[in-house]
Amino acid sequence: MLNRTEAVTMIIYLQHLPNEWAKGVLSNKDSLTEERVDEVVQQFLSNFKEGKLQENQWPPHFAAYIVSKAALNAYTWLAAQKYTNLCINSVCPGFARTDLTFNYGVLSEVEAAEAPVKVALLPHGGPSGSFFLRREALSL
Repeated sequence: MLNRTEAVTMIIYLQHLPNEWAKGVLSNKDSLTEERVDEVVQQFLSNFKEGKLQENQWPPHFAAYIVSKAALNAYTWLAAQKYTNLCINSVCPGFARTDLTFNYGVLSEVEAAEAPVKVALLPHGGPSGSFFLRREALSL
């Protein structure tokens, strides 16, 4: 079983998605479309309903959460490409003490809220189509 730090890392980074097909689709910006992202999500849902997550190399823990976040980051990049006059990013605020984490997080809710607020208030012309891990912009 993963420890909390490893689980958070898996949730954040696409490279920890063990399904090579899904990883390839979601990370290939040249051929990425909403339909391709939907295809990954639908394949995951099909495998989930059939009880074939392990067989098809989906994440062993927190699978739905990890796949949904990877898909969200892909949609974020697509939206930023489509709406170039807007600043569109996704943010991981960090591992916060909330009901979702059963209050095991290392950050208070206020500390975790700092990153999304700062990203929301980026000046015009700031990064777009990026994933922010707290305050650090990472390429999608």
